[in-house]
Amino acid sequence: MTTVEDATFVNDCFWGTLELFDKYLSPTRGVKTTVRYTGGDEKPKNPTYGQVCSGTTGFVEACKVEYDPALVGYAELNYSIEVTTQPPSTDEPTTPEAVPIYTHSPEQTRIAHKVTEEVQEKHFSPKGLKIVTAIDDAGTWYDAEGYHQKKYLELNPDHESTHNILD
Repeated sequence: MTTVEDATFVNDCFWGTLELFDKYLSPTRGVKTTVRYTGGDEKPKNPTYGQVCSGTTGFVEACKVEYDPALVGYAELNYSIEVTTQPPSTDEPTTPEAVPIYTHSPEQTRIAHKVTEEVQEKHFSPKGLKIVTAIDDAGTWYDAEGYHQKKYLELNPDHESTHNILD
């Protein structure tokens, strides 16, 4: 019997995050993605894209990843997100918002902290940058409207990708 686990990642817009996983992991590793809203207040229930974008609900655009741990590990999924995060330059005057990773188990939380430290040391410390990641327990979530579920990417196949793997 196949075991499927959930992972939830946020990295700016959900289409870019969705594309990242679909492009690199979906065809060969059996990863299934959907977009959702999470991290917000209890109200409104089932927020709309417009409400989320207004910034008044606390909800953010997120990508839910369903994966088989025998085919792809949570650490690899986490690493894929962490290395596409673009931290601000060190001379930027404001503190950036943290990019959240929502974990579904204590093991995912442990792995997320470990991967964040590794990515910081390998990719960001040498450039004098600090990755800003918040690792929180997954909470209430709502699937995004149907027209957001891969439709944008299907209708705009030549769009410029917003998420690129760092060297």
